[in-house]
Amino acid sequence: MLLGVIADDFTGASDIANTIACGDGRSGGMITSQYMGIPSNPADPSVEAGVISLKTRSSPKDEAVAQSLQALRWLKAQGCEQIVFKYCSTFDSTAEGNIGPVAQALAAELGVGGVVVCPAFPRAGRTIYQGHLFVHDRLLNESGMQNHPLTPMTDADIRRWLSSQVEGPVGMVPLQTVRRGSEVLAQALVQGGQQLVVVDAVEDADLRLIGRACAGAPLVTGGSGVALGLPANFIRQGQVQGRSGNSFLGIEGPEAILAGSCSGATRGQIEQHAKRHPVLPISVDHVMAETIGVPQVLSFIMEHAGRAPLVYSSGTPEQVREAQGRYGREAVSATLDNLFATTAQAFLNNGGKRLVVAGGETSGAVAQALDLGEVMIGPEIDPGVPILISARRNAVLALKSGNFGQQDFFEKATRMLAGAPA
Repeated sequence: MLLGVIADDFTGASDIANTIACGDGRSGGMITSQYMGIPSNPADPSVEAGVISLKTRSSPKDEAVAQSLQALRWLKAQGCEQIVFKYCSTFDSTAEGNIGPVAQALAAELGVGGVVVCPAFPRAGRTIYQGHLFVHDRLLNESGMQNHPLTPMTDADIRRWLSSQVEGPVGMVPLQTVRRGSEVLAQALVQGGQQLVVVDAVEDADLRLIGRACAGAPLVTGGSGVALGLPANFIRQGQVQGRSGNSFLGIEGPEAILAGSCSGATRGQIEQHAKRHPVLPISVDHVMAETIGVPQVLSFIMEHAGRAPLVYSSGTPEQVREAQGRYGREAVSATLDNLFATTAQAFLNNGGKRLVVAGGETSGAVAQALDLGEVMIGPEIDPGVPILISARRNAVLALKSGNFGQQDFFEKATRMLAGAPA
């Protein structure tokens, strides 16, 4: 294994695994496996890039740092020459969050400075200019992310936001320096002496330059886009041949869609899906009162097998705040995650084969509950969302970040999991 990734949630892990497996579209990608948690056994020798999925995005700093360092040590033991710390392309983290502390702990463990911080993902509309993160044409704090129920982002200045989390100054490399070339960029990363450096990127070409500048860098941090140019470095050095194509044939069988995200994108996808497919809304009040549970949800799914049934608990920011006010934020999140996770278990145990999950926290809870083990990366459904193939479960999945996917994502995903073309 040459390239190792530590991802702070399960959908983000799938996202960057997809980027590495596909490569930059020119020279090919790497043979990539995703691990649901830190493995206890050595990796298969054929794996060139390994992505460890953690569920630390909303964890206390000490817990997130400890798990990330444990993941780092396993990856180094597999021979990894470069480590990527992957977080969300909307930098989901409060001012007291753990992205900065984890990045600093990894840098200290590896003894490096001038570490890239770049959550840009242009294909999904996330760009960084003058250190500010945009979602399409809106500053991050005006994009809806300011209403996130767990990690509200109220400032688009990533350098300022990160500075509140770390010790010491945070550097910044502007776009005009990036576009002067990879050699100039590599020098700019270290000349200021800062441990962490925010780097602008507004196009895939910028990410390729960043990737080339990071050839040989022990640590890189960012969204999935930051890995776009990394496989090409190993290919140029003759360490890997470059993966191309995919032989995924799909799996037939019962399908289910579980959506726990409250993002605007997911709410729109639910509305679109409901026009042609059966949907079951889950009331927070009913779940908290235990008047609806796994038996009722599973019955709905199996009754509508073959019609892409969707079960969701997804409300407007106002509805989310009201529910959190009645029951407490942590209680609502934990109860809904448990319902979706145990439903997913029951679904696969009853012959389910195709599972789509929306929402980072929900996906993490489901993936942990299913004990998927190592999963292989299949074709891309939409930017940032690949098919995941679990040999242990003889099932296929798609784990979608709340903000990702086109309007018809749910219908398209269930078809592609069965082997249909995009």
